[in-house]
Amino acid sequence: MKSISYLCMILIGLCCACATTNEEIPKGHFNVIPLPANIQANSDSFLLDKHTVIVASEPADITTASLLNTWIKELTGYELEVKKEAGDNAITLHSGSDSTQPEGYTLKVGNHQITIQGNTSSGTFYGVQTLIQLIPVAKAKAMYIPGGEITDSPRFAYRGLHLDVGRHFFPVAFIKKYIDLMAMHKFNTFHWHLTEDQGWRIEIRKYPRLQEIASKRKETMKGRYADNQFDGKPYGGYYTQEEVREVVKYAQDHFVTVIPEIEMPGHSLAALAAYPNLGCTGGPYETGTRWGVYDDVYCAGNDSVFLFLQDVLDEVMTLFPSKYIHIGGDECPKVRWEKCPKCQARMKQEGLKNEHALQSYFIQRIEKYLNSKGRQIIGWDEILEGGLAPNATVMSWRGIEGGIAAAKQHHDVIMTPGDYCYFDHYQSRSANEPLAIGGYLPVKKVYEYEPVPAALTQEEGKYIKGAQANLWTEYIANSDYLEYMAYPRAAALAEVLWTPASRKNYDDFVNRLKEHVARLDKKKVNYAKHVFEVTGKITVKDSKESLTLDSKLNGGKIFFTTDSTAPTPQSTPYTQPVAIEKTMTIRAQVFQDNKPFGNEYNQRFVYSKALGRQVKLGAEADQAYRPSAEVLVNGIRGSESYNDNEWFGYKNSDFEAVVDLDSVQPISSIGIGVLVNKNDWIYPPKQVSFSVSEDGKNYKTIFQQTTFSQQGINNVRSVFATVNARFVKVTVQRFGKIPAGAEGAGDQAWLMVDELEVQ
Repeated sequence: MKSISYLCMILIGLCCACATTNEEIPKGHFNVIPLPANIQANSDSFLLDKHTVIVASEPADITTASLLNTWIKELTGYELEVKKEAGDNAITLHSGSDSTQPEGYTLKVGNHQITIQGNTSSGTFYGVQTLIQLIPVAKAKAMYIPGGEITDSPRFAYRGLHLDVGRHFFPVAFIKKYIDLMAMHKFNTFHWHLTEDQGWRIEIRKYPRLQEIASKRKETMKGRYADNQFDGKPYGGYYTQEEVREVVKYAQDHFVTVIPEIEMPGHSLAALAAYPNLGCTGGPYETGTRWGVYDDVYCAGNDSVFLFLQDVLDEVMTLFPSKYIHIGGDECPKVRWEKCPKCQARMKQEGLKNEHALQSYFIQRIEKYLNSKGRQIIGWDEILEGGLAPNATVMSWRGIEGGIAAAKQHHDVIMTPGDYCYFDHYQSRSANEPLAIGGYLPVKKVYEYEPVPAALTQEEGKYIKGAQANLWTEYIANSDYLEYMAYPRAAALAEVLWTPASRKNYDDFVNRLKEHVARLDKKKVNYAKHVFEVTGKITVKDSKESLTLDSKLNGGKIFFTTDSTAPTPQSTPYTQPVAIEKTMTIRAQVFQDNKPFGNEYNQRFVYSKALGRQVKLGAEADQAYRPSAEVLVNGIRGSESYNDNEWFGYKNSDFEAVVDLDSVQPISSIGIGVLVNKNDWIYPPKQVSFSVSEDGKNYKTIFQQTTFSQQGINNVRSVFATVNARFVKVTVQRFGKIPAGAEGAGDQAWLMVDELEVQ
C-alpha cells in the first residue's frame, strides 16, 4: 500500500518541477545527472515490484535490459522478467532508427507503464540510465518512480574521459568499472592512453619485446618531482589482446567507443628501449623512470620507424573498431632531430624548412596510412605546428588557442584545456590533500566550463565536437585515488557536455549531487567530498574583514575554533560570519550525526592595518596566476605549492601595488611574501622596495632589499622608526633573464608575490 506521506512528497516535488524555468530549477525536480533537456512532471507514479516485467525485443535493447536488471537486483534482491511483449506493470524499451539525434530518447512514466523510446539503441540505453536515477536508492522490495515525461538528447556528440595507463597500470576489472561509471553519466568515449615513455601497455604480437621490455621499468618516482626520489621497485604490466577485446566489447555494450592512443613521435622511450634502432642515436635506452619529457624520440628520418608503427597500428586496428586512432603528437623535443643525419637528410629530401615541419611530415605520413585503412587520426594540439594534417581532429589541451586555430581551419576539435579538464590537478586547497601534479580545479570550475570559445563564429563553433577530461597518472598509483580525482568532477563535466547551456545551474547541480552520491556509494566509488565540506569566503564591509563559512552537506552542522585547536561537536557552532580582528587560525569542520565529513577548513589569518583595504595594482599578473587585487590584503599567505589562488605571478613585468589605509596612521613595519622555487623556474626578485606617502603623490622610500637566498617563501620585512602614512607602495622588480643552466624555463623567470602586511 502506498505511503500517504511519501506520495505527498512526490506530488509536492512534482508540482514544483512543473514550475521549473531555465533560470531557476528548484529542489524537488528529478534528481538526474546530467540534467535532461526537457522535463514535464505530473502527479502519476509507477510502482516497481517483483511482478514488473521489462519488454525488449531487439538484441541491443535486451542487453540494455540486462544492465537495468543488474541495478534493480542491487536495490531489491530480485531481477525482473524480460519479455518481448506485455500489458500493464511493464517497462518497455523500444529503439528506432533516427540518425539525426541518435542518442536522444523519450521517457514516459505513468501509473501502469514506463516506456523508453530511443531514437536508436544508444538513445534507449541513455533513457535507461535516466530511469535508473529516478529509482529511489534505498533498498526495498517495491518502490515508486515519480511520473512525468522526459525528452532528451545531448548537446555535444563527443563526451569523453581519458585514462593514462602508461605511468601507472590499472587492471581490466577497474577499466570496466571506469567505463560503467562513464555510461552512468552519459559519456560516450573512452580515450585509452596505452603507450608512454614509462611503459608500453598493449600486446603487439609482431614485436614481443614491447611486452618483454617496454612494459617494464626498473623503478618509479616517489614524492614530488623536484625531490628526484625513486622507490627502487620494478614496475610493469600490459593488456593482452584478449583483454583488450574484452574491454572493447564491454564498452560497446555500454555505448562507449574506445579510442586507443599510440604515442608518436615523442613519448616513445619505452618502445626505444625494446627496439633501439628506432631512435636517432641507436641507444642504449631504458624505459623511463622519471616523469616529464624525454629528448629521445622516434627517428623521423628512419623508414624502419614507419614500418614499425604501421605494423603496430595494423594490430591496433584489429582490436579497436573506432573511427579514430589517437597518435599523440605532443611534447616532442627536436634536439635529437637537429643533430641526426637521417632526420636532416629527410628534411632536405622533402624540402622541409625546420624540425617543426619534420614533425608535420611525420604526422601526415601516419595519417595517410590510417586514412588508407578507413580510419582518421586525433592528435594533441602540437600537431598544428608545421602544418596540420589534412583530415586530423585536434585535441586542444594547452588552453583553448589550439582549438580556436583548428576550428578556424575547419578541422574538428575536442576541447580538453588544462585549466578546466585536467583531473590530475588539485581539487581542494586543504593541506590534507594527497600529492597531485599541481594546479587547482574544483568541481565548480569544471561545471562553469564552456567548450565553445567566444572567439569563434557560429559556423566555426560547429567544429567543436565536444570535450574530454584527462587523467594523467604520474601521481595516481591506485584505483581508489583515481576515483577520488575523477568524481564528482566527471559528473560536473557530464552536465557541461550533455545539458543545454541555458539549463545549467551550479547550485541546483549540487542539490542533485547530494542524492547522486548515494548511487556512487552503491557502486563503491571513492569519490571526493570537497563539494560538501566547509568552505570559507572572505567579505569586507566598512574596511572590516570577516569570514563566512558554508557547507552544502544535507543535515550537516558546522563547528569552529579560533585558537588553533581541532573543532569537535562541542566547539562553537557556526551561526554568523567570524570577524577577523586579530591574528588567528580558524579551523572548522562539518559534522553529520556527530561524525566529521570531508576535509577540515584550516586557515591562519594575519591581522594588519592593510587588512581589507583598497589595493591598486600597477600591472595585471599573468592570466594563470591572477587573483583579485583584494587577495594581497586578505590576511592569508599562500602555500608553497602556489596553486591556491593566493599568489600573483608575473612572467613579463614587475609587480607594484599601492594600498590605501583609509587615513594617515602611524606605522612601523611593512612586509611582503616572495616565493622562490627554482625547480619550477620561480626565481628571487632583483629588488623589493617599500615606500610610504601621506597624500598618495609624494612617496618616501624607507626600505630596499636585493638579496634573497631562501628556497620557499621569503618573508621580506622591514621594521623601522614609526612614520605617519596613509599610502603604502610595494615594488618588486623581477630578475629578468633566468640564470644559466635553468633548463626548460625558456627565457624568463617567474616572479611570485603575496600578502602585504602593515603594522
